[in-house]
Amino acid sequence: MNIGKNSMRTAGVLAAASVAFGMLSAGAANADTFVPLPGGEITKTLSDGTVVTVRLVNESALISPSMGATPVHRNAWVSGSAQVELSGGEKIGGSIYPGYVVGCQVNIDGGGVEGGVEGGVEWEDGAGSLGAESGGELTLGPGEAKSFYLLDLEEADDYGNEDHAKRNKFKGNSGSVTWADSTIGLSGCGGYAQARAFVRVKVETDKVTSSVTLWGQPFSIG
Repeated sequence: MNIGKNSMRTAGVLAAASVAFGMLSAGAANADTFVPLPGGEITKTLSDGTVVTVRLVNESALISPSMGATPVHRNAWVSGSAQVELSGGEKIGGSIYPGYVVGCQVNIDGGGVEGGVEGGVEWEDGAGSLGAESGGELTLGPGEAKSFYLLDLEEADDYGNEDHAKRNKFKGNSGSVTWADSTIGLSGCGGYAQARAFVRVKVETDKVTSSVTLWGQPFSIG
């Protein structure tokens, strides 16, 4: 999944990225299932006194019949907004990495995520991977889980070459990322499948660099 053009706005200390991808017709409306999700909130105090609050708000999913018309194909369109606030300490800013974990016949709720999914993520320079690239078209077999990132922002690296970032940077006390109708396409899964949003925030201050991860509620995609 690649965002050719993205809207980035900065106002004062607020850096926000709004992304919309997979703006597809839902197909037969009477066969769709709209799932409102509760989002979540987590607060962490860093060693220098900075208080980091991460929120997932306005989260929802639209589960639609498979375009492949077979039991091993699933489709969903997800929306939500990640919001970060910093208080106390000496603030510099941070980076927001939103994404989803998708599992086929595997527990991605509670301890299953902590031990089986989150425990398998290797965060590198603020990014993590379970084998998936940026984009929500996944192939999974029973007992498998993969993660993907919503953002694929084109930007120049330190040498002026084209680079792709999976995060939105912000400076100051707050930042956000909003997405609408982002596609999750799953193939190869003959059993039950679930998905779960995550928001990872990397915070940098004058004295400390730390990360906070917020998990959303798992939901069925069929």
